[in-house]
Amino acid sequence: MLCSFFCIGVTHSLSHPFPAIFNFGDSLSDTGNLIRINASSVVGPIGRFPYGETYFKYPTGRFSDGRVIIDFVVEAFGHPFLPPYLAGPNGTDFRSGVNFAVGGATALNTTFFTNKNLSLFINNSLSDQLQWFETLKPSLCYTEQDCSEYLSKSLFVLGEIGGNDYNVPLSQGVSLEEVLQSVPKVVETVSSAAKVLIGHGAKKMVVPNLIPLGCSAIYLTLFSRPNETDFDPLNGCLKRYNDLTTYHNKLLKEAVKQLRMEHPQVKFVYADWYDSSIRLYNSPRSFGFIDTLRACCGGGGPYNFNPSILCANPGFNLCKNPSEFIDWDGIHLTEAAYHHIANGVIYGPYSMPSIFSLIGV
Repeated sequence: MLCSFFCIGVTHSLSHPFPAIFNFGDSLSDTGNLIRINASSVVGPIGRFPYGETYFKYPTGRFSDGRVIIDFVVEAFGHPFLPPYLAGPNGTDFRSGVNFAVGGATALNTTFFTNKNLSLFINNSLSDQLQWFETLKPSLCYTEQDCSEYLSKSLFVLGEIGGNDYNVPLSQGVSLEEVLQSVPKVVETVSSAAKVLIGHGAKKMVVPNLIPLGCSAIYLTLFSRPNETDFDPLNGCLKRYNDLTTYHNKLLKEAVKQLRMEHPQVKFVYADWYDSSIRLYNSPRSFGFIDTLRACCGGGGPYNFNPSILCANPGFNLCKNPSEFIDWDGIHLTEAAYHHIANGVIYGPYSMPSIFSLIGV
């Protein structure tokens, strides 16, 4: 853990420095939207044991055994966990923030994929989540001055999103070379979303990048080849797919730099989830991890991932201690891994500038 005694003191002294926190993204930060959209067999497992077993002690719709990164972010600022947008307004206080993230969501509009005859996990994109925000906005603030005051001081977290824009075509046989051609379009979509939120009054924004795709059990299971040169000798991850991730992240970092130039009145934080993640794979035992690449919960095989027997489906097996694993279900990470990634981003050095720099500006 990178937080010093001073950081811990700062964290405990914070109490709602932002009037609200709004999050947009996919399954890495979904806190219960997808499970409310669709309770089919595809989604159903996240509503069953062992999802949620570590922290909440019951399934919440999070794709983990416990909390995810956005949970640790809001905790650091003294905020309650963000309710999923689809929890509905009845009995839910959205004034202090809401989570629009949906498991399986893409950055690009769903028509981009359907036009290529690609099947989506769920029909939800970043533009859909922005529409949700726009629908909700009139209930959050009532006058132009009220909205300006409220939204300019709120924190907007735009991502992580984009991973499914690559997962969908790659899992359906599209070549890596073709997928690489879509990266600039994906990043431009995220940048455009930031501009939409700025148009609504956002002035404090965190933009996370992608975690290393080539280290996930699903990629290692579906795309591994006998050639040893495919694997990173330091961590055993698939180099080609981590190169895809770093290409996306490079363009995203450049896009954030451009946004800063175009909108000097807005404070942007580029959150480097990738570097905060890859250190766990490079030196797992330094962070208490015993098993680096195998999923804690899965259907067997070298990486304990079987697309026919997903976590929580009949026939799955479960590790005894999820805190010793980085990978939770072959696609998503354990609470322990998310906690380390979040600490690296919240307390440094994996955010540029520090997220705490957004307080009081």
